[in-house]
Amino acid sequence: MIRLLMALVLASTLGSALADGDAERGKTLTATCVACHGDNGNSLAGSFPNIAGQSEKYLLKQLRDMKSGARAQNLMAGMVDGLSDQDLQDLAAYYTAQPAAEGAANPELALEGEHIYRSGIARKGVAACTACHSPTGQGNALATFPRLAGQWAEYTEAQLKAFRVGERKNDGESKMMRLSAMDLNDREIAAVASYLAGLRQ
Repeated sequence: MIRLLMALVLASTLGSALADGDAERGKTLTATCVACHGDNGNSLAGSFPNIAGQSEKYLLKQLRDMKSGARAQNLMAGMVDGLSDQDLQDLAAYYTAQPAAEGAANPELALEGEHIYRSGIARKGVAACTACHSPTGQGNALATFPRLAGQWAEYTEAQLKAFRVGERKNDGESKMMRLSAMDLNDREIAAVASYLAGLRQ
């Protein structure tokens, strides 16, 4: 069933055109972004995501979803309202071209987090995260699955919890992330988030 869902999501995204942004122009639009995401897309606080090095297609989808309201995000309220779709494409292109952050895992959680990421939790029917996000956490740009390696653990935890309760629901009709997160407890979420923070290619 999980494989079928992944195949359907992949098939639905493969036909989508890749973003066609201008990174140089995108850089000129970042003045309001730096306070939260830093000069190059790597934030200084875990409440704000690192977006440098993220897939251009994924970033563009999230920006469009925030603008349309498909992804509720209080911290981004009003930030993208006045931007055109070309502006969003250019911003996505700029941040994709920046070097991605590297973080560190909590040693007390890393082993459990690695097991969940690589093997899932069979007794709960939770699939391995590597199926969509790759063994190295680089994601799958073509399928719009995000890079997770080096992301702040605090941010990843918050997103998994938002998916778990249905507060975040822009994972498409498959509900892939909501289904994956719904049976994870707080400890398991913290463990996989910490592991991802320290995961390197």
